[in-house]
This record gives sequence, C-alpha cells and structure tokens, in this order.
Amino acid sequence: MKDLMGQAILDYFHNENPEDLHTETSISELDELPVAYLFRDFEMMNIIEKKALQLSSGKILDIGAGAGSHSLYLQDEKKLDVTALDISPKSVEVCRLRGIKKAFAKNMLEFSGEKYDTILLLMNGTGIFQSLKVIDIYLQKLHSLLSKNGQILIDSTDILYMFDKDEDGGVYIPAEGYYGELDYIVHYKGQSEDPIKWLYLDFNTLKNAAENNGFTIEKLIQDDDSYLAKLMKR
Repeated sequence: MKDLMGQAILDYFHNENPEDLHTETSISELDELPVAYLFRDFEMMNIIEKKALQLSSGKILDIGAGAGSHSLYLQDEKKLDVTALDISPKSVEVCRLRGIKKAFAKNMLEFSGEKYDTILLLMNGTGIFQSLKVIDIYLQKLHSLLSKNGQILIDSTDILYMFDKDEDGGVYIPAEGYYGELDYIVHYKGQSEDPIKWLYLDFNTLKNAAENNGFTIEKLIQDDDSYLAKLMKR
C-alpha cells in the first residue's frame, strides 16, 4: 500500500502543496475528492454522520477514522473516551497531531484488547468488509470487540441506481457476484494506489449477514439511497 490517501491528508495538514484526491471504481469514472472534506467539522457533516455522532456513547472505537474528524468531535465536544483506528499510518499520524489521544494504525482484524460501547463505521462503513465472501469474518470480529449492550453504527449505500435499466424498469446487473462488490482506486499527485475491494450493501443484504452473525439490526435513517443502521448483540 502506497498510502496515498494518508499522504494527501498529511500534506493538507502541514499545508505542503496538497492536491485533491481522485477516486474511481470498477463501475464509475474518475471523481474528485477534495482533501479539505476529510477535515470537515460537525456542521459540515451529512445527516447520517450527525445522527451517528449524536447517538454515540460510552467507550468509542472509530474504525476507518481517516483524518479523525468524527473522533475529534466525540473526544473534544462530547468528552468521550475515543480510539481512532485506520489502516493508513499517515492518517493516524495526523489524528495524533490533531490531538486524538488514542489512535492506532492497524487492520481491524488484527486489533484486539478492550470492549467498546459504540463502534463507528462511517463514510460507507461496509466498504471494509470487501465482499460477501468474507463479511462473516469482519462481523464476527466486530462482535468480539463490542460490549454486551453496545452498538455498532454503520452506514452504506445501495448502488443499484448506478446500473442501466431496460424499458420495463429492469436493472442490468453483473451475472456473477453481488453488484455492490467493487474495485476502488485512489489517485494522488500522479500516483495510483493498487485497487482494493470495497463493498456497498443494500440494507436487506446487511440485515441477513448481521442476523447470521449474532446481531439484531435496525435501520435508523434512510437518506436517498444511503442509510444508517444500528447493530447490537442478540
């Protein structure tokens, strides 16, 4: 991993000629991602993020913390005990420089120790599950990190709308695999990250997977094609 996302975050924080990121997937063209967006405050967050942060309580684990905006709000404004976790070492460096007291550069599957009352996975939190073939591994890991009466707050988007439709309204989707399993590529300053697997889930598919792994699940918000869900141990 070249850690291009982390490099962009680090460049922006230090004001060292930052440029915007560009991302693409196996079904979408190149799209611009302003690095400044990753440093947004609470007022600039979307309705799903705001709801998740408002519902967060107790000891927090923020998975996929990025530049740390969610963690910072919970730590500084809500005065909660927050651990920020991200696979990007440079992003975690920025989290620490921004004042997050506990931040670790690790894959969540390799992270262990405490139990958490709220586990956050935001900005298409289901993405880190990669594919339906391995989703059980990730959900079982989350189950092990969650306290007895804790909650997982996770968002995703049903990307069925991105596929072509026929005259009768039927949707042309891939014959093999689940349509939300994509390759995701990050570009920054003329370099390209190796493609990673990234998973978008419709709510019913997430519901089935969650219930098969010992969770109850509730949809909290629907915002166009995106939603926020809460998982708890059954």
